[in-house]
Amino acid sequence: MKLCLFIFLVINFAFIAMGKPSECSPWERESIEWCDIWISHANETNLPRVLLIGDSITRAYYPAVEKHLAGTAYVGRLSSSAFISDPVLLEQIKMVLTQYKFDVIHFNNGMHGWQHSEKEYEQALPECLKTIRKYAPNAKLIWANTTPLKVSPPLSPDNKARATDQRIAERNAIAAKFMQTQGVPVEDLNTPMQNHPEYHSDNVHFNDDGISIQADLVAVDIKKLLQQQ
Repeated sequence: MKLCLFIFLVINFAFIAMGKPSECSPWERESIEWCDIWISHANETNLPRVLLIGDSITRAYYPAVEKHLAGTAYVGRLSSSAFISDPVLLEQIKMVLTQYKFDVIHFNNGMHGWQHSEKEYEQALPECLKTIRKYAPNAKLIWANTTPLKVSPPLSPDNKARATDQRIAERNAIAAKFMQTQGVPVEDLNTPMQNHPEYHSDNVHFNDDGISIQADLVAVDIKKLLQQQ
């Protein structure tokens, strides 16, 4: 009950903060912002606990990952549309990590916030990682890169605030370089999805075949980290 109330208060804080972004913050938000937190086996402690942090792509492969890890670990998710520089994302992470101890955290951010530059993306990565390490100091971490589009528009001034595969590649390169300096392994979910339009359900999301491939990769790498506990 306390956790539910806490989630209610924080999410309400997020929507209050989203009221007039141009007046209350230097960052821009999307027309709709959302957050989906799911903690399974909330009162059980006999298995390790894993957290997936990401967006709707993460939310889609979460059930299959949980199935892969059944009997090995309890898997929760924090899916959010918040861009990595948005303080609300850090509040969401803090909220979940202060309520439960996680042994492995698999995290990604990169498919939202196209109104923000890649420079802003680069500048925000350290604070995100710092927040995770502060509230989950003993967790083993793995970063997942961002998946490609089914059809990418050419990068031009007309779509500078839209997703393109070029911008996704730039963000992935920035994150990979930073995570390497921090000793955080990077899971490549982008390459297996490239040039496979048959894996997509729309331009951003994936169908059952694409989701299954991603979930298999995620589960295998998480199992490896759990074995190091």
